[in-house]
Amino acid sequence: LHDSNGGIIAINDNWQDDPAQAAQLSANGFALSDPKEAAIFLSMPPGQFTAILAGKNGDTGIGLVEIYNVH
Repeated sequence: LHDSNGGIIAINDNWQDDPAQAAQLSANGFALSDPKEAAIFLSMPPGQFTAILAGKNGDTGIGLVEIYNVH
């Protein structure tokens, strides 16, 4: 996830690698069934951001980016 200047805000590969992120995702009902999937849970200010999805080690495939407004 990048800010409007292209700076990296967050990066993730396996969603359970970061215990704090995993706890937030689980507590809000976004826990993934596969520990190798990527997920980021952040509180963001209003603004412009860019999500970049890339295959690990240059692999290709089909990806999905979803963004939720959680209150």
